[in-house]
Amino acid sequence: MNLTNKTNTTNTVNEPTAATAATLRAYGYTGSEPQNPADNAALGRITEQHRDRCTAVTCRGEVVCSLKGKFYLNAESRQDFPCVGDFVRIKLNENGNSQIESLLPRRTKFSHADFSGHAAGYAKTIVEQVVAANFDYVFILSSLNADFKVSRLERYLTQARQSLAQPVVILTKADLAEDVNPYINAVINAAPDTSVHAVSSRTGFGIDSLKKYLMPGKTVVFLGMSGVGKSSLVNALMGDEVMDVKGIRESDGRGRHTTTHRQLFMLPGGAMIIDTPGMRELGLFNAGAGLSAGFADIEELFKNCRFSDCNHTREPGCAVLAALENGTLEHGRWEKYVAETRENKFVNDKAGFLDEKKARNKSISMHNRKMKKKGVIRK
Repeated sequence: MNLTNKTNTTNTVNEPTAATAATLRAYGYTGSEPQNPADNAALGRITEQHRDRCTAVTCRGEVVCSLKGKFYLNAESRQDFPCVGDFVRIKLNENGNSQIESLLPRRTKFSHADFSGHAAGYAKTIVEQVVAANFDYVFILSSLNADFKVSRLERYLTQARQSLAQPVVILTKADLAEDVNPYINAVINAAPDTSVHAVSSRTGFGIDSLKKYLMPGKTVVFLGMSGVGKSSLVNALMGDEVMDVKGIRESDGRGRHTTTHRQLFMLPGGAMIIDTPGMRELGLFNAGAGLSAGFADIEELFKNCRFSDCNHTREPGCAVLAALENGTLEHGRWEKYVAETRENKFVNDKAGFLDEKKARNKSISMHNRKMKKKGVIRK
């Protein structure tokens, strides 16, 4: 079953057959729960997401779903809502939208901080936005033009490591570069533990090097800024024009925004791709484990500091300062670690404070409603 970027507006519910019984297995489901637990229920995987509706593939075919009312009542945060790649329990409806009843536990997820308000430092709310779930690899795409920045890739890598899936850097539009090796080496120097591939969707250069990740039942999520060539790479791997592609702007060499919603595609070979809209800026969220994985060499130095509460600024016996002085730790790498750690702490502290405030206001509101019912507080 090949999914395109067109939403299925019908909602035909078919009886399961031997051919469709393995549908969710093909879509990466590894659980033991029955795929068709009742006559009007089924498990499904979210393949497309719009504002208030999702498309899901089930053992009875593709269905359009909306959220059941209890989702809005029971959800404590935005991360409790389903996203593309999630496995869900669905109440099927032949005469309208089926309803998503509950969300199965996620194996992996990619999140980023979503700031609501003006500038990030003055945001009224900071919440976790889950972009995709239940994937095996994170393809971080960056085009080989004037917009190439290693520092941006490092931020994506930090958050990608937090997802528990394997990050892979894909340098797109290789046909625009006279020599791809300097770009590849720049990424490897910044992240020596990360695989890097240069590809061109237009000429086919390097596409075969991605086949080892695209095995049947495996899922890859595409991440990157707008215009880095995500849609073009989807088309190249699908062997079909399933996504609209716009040319680059002559003014700055950047591609134009194409993808407008998240969507899962099944490749002819059985692997899956989750394509996502481009992000102007990636906000780190709860990225402590990702920081530790990406900067393990720096955090290993902390163990050798004379004082356990060393701030690594001017304390005697500081292993970090010694490494900076003798050149075993680059100043630029240390500064990136400090900057990302500071941002991650700010976001987590701010989000925690806002969550506590929200919970407190909710408790006060519930208490007031009870008092109104008892007549203690006049309406």
